[in-house]
Amino acid sequence: MGARRRAVVVTHIRLRETSLVVREAVEQLRRAGFVVKVVDSLDPPRFGEPSPIVDSDTEIVVVLGGDGTILGAAELVHNTGVPILGVNLGHVGFLAEFESFQLSEAIARVADHDYSIDERNLASVCVTSPDGKATVNDWALNDIIIQQADRDHMIELSVGVDEVEASSFSCDGVIISTPTGSTAYAFSAGGPIIWPDVKALQLIPLAAHALFTRPMVISEHSRFSVDLIDDSLTDGWICCDGRRKMKLGYGTRTTVRLSQSTVRLASLSGVPFTNRLVTKFNLPSVSLRQRSRLEERRREHIIANENKGRNGEAENDREE
Repeated sequence: MGARRRAVVVTHIRLRETSLVVREAVEQLRRAGFVVKVVDSLDPPRFGEPSPIVDSDTEIVVVLGGDGTILGAAELVHNTGVPILGVNLGHVGFLAEFESFQLSEAIARVADHDYSIDERNLASVCVTSPDGKATVNDWALNDIIIQQADRDHMIELSVGVDEVEASSFSCDGVIISTPTGSTAYAFSAGGPIIWPDVKALQLIPLAAHALFTRPMVISEHSRFSVDLIDDSLTDGWICCDGRRKMKLGYGTRTTVRLSQSTVRLASLSGVPFTNRLVTKFNLPSVSLRQRSRLEERRREHIIANENKGRNGEAENDREE
């Protein structure tokens, strides 16, 4: 008898208690021959500290929830090589491969090993103390946010690329995003969408009080540095993926580069990223002008049918 296959189902405690989808997923995985462990509470570790990870014999992690739950699950598979399959029970669910109504198909494909792997690069983060002697390291799949600690004041930051100061300004903070995170907070803040297979990082200032506040995109060979200026009116906070946080003191430097480490997402559909982009964001496939012309033709068609109907009724009246 072969070794038992093992899967971890990651969800939210509220969904585990209320959602039939979660119960059905666990039952279907068990029927497919998996030993299933359910994780419904994902408390983030402290910034710079390792998180608990899945057992080494875990075959796959199935996430039932939204993108936030997938980011939490990424901590469980960090540096393990275990793939994540996302089934969207949230809102946009950009990282999810399937919607909830496709659950049976997803699990059948997993049981048959019928999936490919989408490697998503992580960002490597290093926070250095003002004297340069102490460092704290972390990582991010989506983004790194540096913001003011005191909401009544703007934070003063100096942004550099490859040890060259590029700009400094007062702001609410900055977002440093991976391509994976470019469709999340970075997009809402005005950053460009970067295709997942592009090896790059972007930085977007938040409400910066300066003339030059455009997003910057750098290659995999470069790195961002963000210094919290000594005479800033407030100190700051850093947060990775909306989960792991740490306070930043005056004079600290945060360096971010693209890591060679990846998180492995199970891909079942083979659908290009562009298709997902159009579907998830409900993007218009026609221009406003084209849409107006199509609407006009639709109205003309309706009127023509109504006239045809009235003419037919009049013809019947004459025959009678």
